[in-house]
Amino acid sequence: MLDPSRGFDQDADVLISDGRVARMGRGIAASAEVLDASEKVVVPGLVDIHVHLREPGQEHKETIQTGCRSAAAGGFTSVVCMPNTAPPLDCPELLREVIDRGRGADARVYPVACVTVAQKGEALADLAALRRAGAVAFSDDGFPVGDEGLMERALEGSARLGCPIAPHEEVKALTAGGHMHDGEVARSLGIRGMPAEGEAGMIERDLRLLERAGGRLHVLHVSVARAVGLIRDAKRRGLSVTAEACPHHFVLTDEAVRAHGTLAKMSPPLRSPEDVEAVRAGLADGTLDALATDHAPHAADEKGAPFDRAPFGIVGLETALGLTLTHLVAPGILSLSDAIARWTSLPARIMGIPGGRLQVGDVADVTVIDPGLEWTVDPEQFRSKSRNTPFAGWRLRGKAVATILGGRVTHREGI
Repeated sequence: MLDPSRGFDQDADVLISDGRVARMGRGIAASAEVLDASEKVVVPGLVDIHVHLREPGQEHKETIQTGCRSAAAGGFTSVVCMPNTAPPLDCPELLREVIDRGRGADARVYPVACVTVAQKGEALADLAALRRAGAVAFSDDGFPVGDEGLMERALEGSARLGCPIAPHEEVKALTAGGHMHDGEVARSLGIRGMPAEGEAGMIERDLRLLERAGGRLHVLHVSVARAVGLIRDAKRRGLSVTAEACPHHFVLTDEAVRAHGTLAKMSPPLRSPEDVEAVRAGLADGTLDALATDHAPHAADEKGAPFDRAPFGIVGLETALGLTLTHLVAPGILSLSDAIARWTSLPARIMGIPGGRLQVGDVADVTVIDPGLEWTVDPEQFRSKSRNTPFAGWRLRGKAVATILGGRVTHREGI
């Protein structure tokens, strides 16, 4: 059993009763259903703080129910969903609707609300009302808050409301019309690129605003080396900034576009080898606090469009743990405990949501991992409605073999 939130790492049993952790220790005897986790690792239920569930309005891509089934299959018990639905989550009524639709799903659903009305960047949404309705953070995900005054006011609001502003960091004047990373691969393919400075430049601006306005800033899906350096320096200066990295940004480079086409099209785009190394280094030294998937499902016909018309995004909930164990833990970039912390206690703390730990009395959200299980990614087996992944056919080592949500088994495989 491994609970990084309190340094717990030892062989033990856990007894779940009435949806809560009743006992933990060696040799627990009880009349109960038994899951034999011998040679497995039992951890707090995994937490993903950046997913797109597409409901309301885009249910052909994903629904709250199918997205949460996908989460459970990947070992996740909690997901934080982004507000770029149709319509966007910019009012309390829509936010409460998402929360209501999430009740009874296979993962706990915590919504992020818009920073600006309709994500248009023109007027600040009613952040206080959205917070009261259940928002755990604010973001115009997919769209940066370009207006400095609005962003400064948003950060001031985050200080009052006790939750982060989580922007998609992009200088649109630099990236407009781009479809992948601006580099040699883009030029050789004849595809218009998105320069690294498009991301780093906006992060630099928002860190400057954070220093002036206070509040809390959480930087989504960091992908470039200069951004990692900016965040590292800001933390040294004591700014209240956190950041996340996604598996595709610590595994793949822009070369993947040659092999996978639109399945490797995402925003921020896959970057250079030097950027990938910087993201890994940022995870290793704690500059990047959490891991997140940016699970972004799309229908096959949408991703099958020509490159310049296909949407950005890949699905990630069912491959995230395997990619983490194979490409961060196995090569020694992160210890197993550090990797689990970045999928449990640290993201839960960033968003101020329950979970991320495993202690007596807690709600029994639990993930059982077989770290030695070798498996092949088969998108046809995904629980998600969508299949848009560049990882099809990849051999990974390590997988969630059971997921338990409040004492209810939501996923079980070979255990």
